[in-house]
Amino acid sequence: MIKGYQAEILKIYDTLKDNEERALAKRRKEIEENLPQVLDIERQIGKLSVEVSISAFKDIKNRDEYLNNLREKIRDLRVQKSELLFSHGYAINYLDMNYKCEKCKDTGFIGNSKCSCYKQNLVKIYYKNSDLNELTKDNNFDNFNIEYYSSRKASNEPESPRKTMEKIVTRSMSFIINFDSSNENFLFYGNSGTGKTFLSNCIAKELLDKGYLVVYRTAESLIQNLKTIRFSGDELLEDLIVNCDLLIIDDLGTEQISDFSKTELFNLLNKKILKNKKMIVSTNCTLEEILQIYSERISSRLLGNFGLYKFFGDDIRIKKNLSKAK
Repeated sequence: MIKGYQAEILKIYDTLKDNEERALAKRRKEIEENLPQVLDIERQIGKLSVEVSISAFKDIKNRDEYLNNLREKIRDLRVQKSELLFSHGYAINYLDMNYKCEKCKDTGFIGNSKCSCYKQNLVKIYYKNSDLNELTKDNNFDNFNIEYYSSRKASNEPESPRKTMEKIVTRSMSFIINFDSSNENFLFYGNSGTGKTFLSNCIAKELLDKGYLVVYRTAESLIQNLKTIRFSGDELLEDLIVNCDLLIIDDLGTEQISDFSKTELFNLLNKKILKNKKMIVSTNCTLEEILQIYSERISSRLLGNFGLYKFFGDDIRIKKNLSKAK
């Protein structure tokens, strides 16, 4: 699917162009029937514009004065055209192409650079075809319920699961609001079923809805992607994972651990940190287990460049299933 993104995006722009060209032809036909003198003025403007261009190659006495006179006539005709349209209830740009994006004229590119609207279309296409599209239908802040977290202080923790979760959610909302200026990454760790993946997906939905490119991968699927990048040279896949605005790595520690996976994981973490491309990593591992499982370089990145947020409490999945069974 990744290799089809560019073709899909270009198809979007082609469709926009075709639709607007048909709409413009319809508007021109209307003006031809109701206000034909506007089109006569347009034809005069066209002839004078051609004369301006041709004059650059002619040997004309007092060239500057001649060209200024032509340009002044063109300006006067444009004013006449606008006044005529306006006086008959039409917008002065009624016979212009109406672009969805004025910056790139619905091409997706400004020169050789991708326009900001290109990324917005990429987000829409990726979101539609990604796991996140399904995951965020249920995993979103509308369905977040703090009541699943106990208000009783845990014996081995400084505060209750609910109080801790309130702080993590508040921090997450700040992360979303200040996403452009924030340089924070999140490491969500703790027991299974305590809401790490759920909250990651809640954050993902908010950012996707704001037009940011969010990529979700389980740790195992990420390693498979990194193998594809390394051995097949898939530059599009590499660009997606490295340059997305937010990469979510779920269930770190469940992937097959090898020298290759450690090396490639470190390289990816390092690249994204250097590029200030943000990440959320969730794991059932304790911080001590991370230190034991991964190399010192990976552990240093995870524990030194990520905000550490511990999730604890009862298994919410079990609570939900029990409530459904009642």
